[in-house]
Amino acid sequence: MSHRPDEGLARGLAWAFLAADRWTAPALVDAAGTALGHRYRWMSALVRQVLENHRFAPTDRPYELSRFLLGRTALVEHAERAAQRGRALRVVRISTVAGVMGERRWPVPEVPDLPALADLLELPLEQLDWVVDARGLSRRTPDGPFHLHRHRWVERPGAVPRLLESPTPLLRAVLRRVLDRVLVWVPVHPAAHGFVRGRSAVTHARTHVGAASVVCLDLRSFFTSITVGRVNGLFRGLGYPEAVAWALACLCTHQTPVAVLGRMPPGGSEAARAWLRSSLRARHLPQGAPTSPALANLACFTLDRRLAGLAATAGLTYSRYADDLTFSGPRGSAHRLVASVGSIVRDEGFDLNPAKTRVRGTGERQEVTGLVVNERLNVTRAYHDQLRAVLHDATRNGPSAANRADHPDFRSHLEGRVGWVESVNPVRGRRLRAQLDAIVWPG
Repeated sequence: MSHRPDEGLARGLAWAFLAADRWTAPALVDAAGTALGHRYRWMSALVRQVLENHRFAPTDRPYELSRFLLGRTALVEHAERAAQRGRALRVVRISTVAGVMGERRWPVPEVPDLPALADLLELPLEQLDWVVDARGLSRRTPDGPFHLHRHRWVERPGAVPRLLESPTPLLRAVLRRVLDRVLVWVPVHPAAHGFVRGRSAVTHARTHVGAASVVCLDLRSFFTSITVGRVNGLFRGLGYPEAVAWALACLCTHQTPVAVLGRMPPGGSEAARAWLRSSLRARHLPQGAPTSPALANLACFTLDRRLAGLAATAGLTYSRYADDLTFSGPRGSAHRLVASVGSIVRDEGFDLNPAKTRVRGTGERQEVTGLVVNERLNVTRAYHDQLRAVLHDATRNGPSAANRADHPDFRSHLEGRVGWVESVNPVRGRRLRAQLDAIVWPG
């Protein structure tokens, strides 16, 4: 990554200003003179511009201040004139400023600087630099122990393959601390039901039971479309200073290595494959990291707020489960609704997958996240009948004969499926539970 020659000058002045004992014109002029080793006449005008745009010292935003000095003042012009006269401007004394948190709307832990972040995550400071990988060195590093993600392509018939990017045990433990110690304090929008404590696919579907019309839409490449810049903005919004927010954003995102992209299996159109490769090259939320669902929900807060407002205006109900957007209510112009939703989705930096848009009336099976919602909440008939048949087979012929899909823990698999039906339809669930209890398990 290249840097402008004046960036060091701007950053040195920014730190000097922030280290001044008072945020006043005389104090800032004195601080600049000390940093540059000379008190220049033009410095008063530059300081005046700084104070006009920053009423208070941006102690948690030193890089923002340096960018302001570079792009919104005459600092670069003064530096060029000085260089032409053979007296280049240089920072001769670098001030140090203690990290400071910004305003906190929620009780997230105070982490003013990188050493404090290393303590929060229970890592040595030098190891924090490695797991953050802010320079993206791992993207071109050959496969091996220095990679913190394991990659697996999942082929999908007729569609673009999906890439699972799972963190190694070390990184997973670190990300779990971010989730449990930072993100847990931040509320999501009431419309979000996926990956939220106390909400589920069942609560999401139940919201739309008995509606005259149900419209389901899908966000394309949900996790990969959420970039490091957006994640950085989320952590900045929690009050973390620039360096800490950027480190957390890099920690929670990932750039897919070149070699992994080269192993993409066939499937999907060339346009869709190119779009996916482009998304994976940039830093994005990896599908498989424990922090990704929570960060995705926070990244969708404004989207949820706007879509909920659109639904309320139209007399509809809106909810979201991960990348599934669902609207329900009286019959209306579905075409107009989908167009309005698409406009808001694009405005918020996402894309709809038109192939997965579904509009269902009362005369059709209305299905939301795999559950039927026409008159009452229920699993699909196909799901129920197939599970009942497997349980019947296991009762008559034994679980080994019934385990045709070779599940490694067939008993837990059946327990989970029966429990799912019980949570949706207790009456059907009790009947299936009786079948499950009648199975004779070996040993």
